[in-house]
Amino acid sequence: MSRTNRLLDLLQLLRNRTTPVTGPDLAAELGISIRTLYRDIATLQAQGADVVGEPGLGYVLRPGFTLPPLMFSADEIEAIVLGSRWVAARADDSRLSQSAKQALSKITAVLPKDLRERAEATNLLVARMGPPPASVDAGLIRLAVRDERKLIITYADLDGRETERTIWPFLIGFFEQARIVGGWCELRQDFRHFRIDRITRLETTEIRYPRRRAEMLKAWRAQNNISPPT
Repeated sequence: MSRTNRLLDLLQLLRNRTTPVTGPDLAAELGISIRTLYRDIATLQAQGADVVGEPGLGYVLRPGFTLPPLMFSADEIEAIVLGSRWVAARADDSRLSQSAKQALSKITAVLPKDLRERAEATNLLVARMGPPPASVDAGLIRLAVRDERKLIITYADLDGRETERTIWPFLIGFFEQARIVGGWCELRQDFRHFRIDRITRLETTEIRYPRRRAEMLKAWRAQNNISPPT
């Protein structure tokens, strides 16, 4: 492995960790000596990577340092293209769909010529079949999730009976046949899941819900025995 690739691998290992990782653990994952690891840490710091820590305590990479896009592998390029195309084709929110197209355009614009051609010529396609259309603006739900604001919705059950709910939305699930917003329901005093295509009315509010989104997501996962994504 070249030194450049080793440094990039070290950066990637640090980016994947949210807590400090010791030098011996990093050296073992990279298959290098601890002395080489310390030299590589110093090199990254000299090049602007905000790696903090010291021998014996562990290291962590603070947010803000990004890998140059030209270092994407062929498989990573295909994953980015496929994911962006999926969102562009399957999102029921025109703004999200357009944003996926713009993001892919920005990425390909800064790629080296060979990788840009690979991205443009990939044969990984996404079908445009999707869930039933929504009668409300899904972008407003995404904004409420992002800003941790309460939503007032009118929701229709399978028999068409409607109820008004005030919910604290904290996630949106994208499935083949439906889009689901998960939130705390004040009416039921519990976590509930609502199909977006069955929300017949949506009212945004400026009221922040009292729990943090990350805290609710953690509690929801524990209640439903769902492990965090790896």
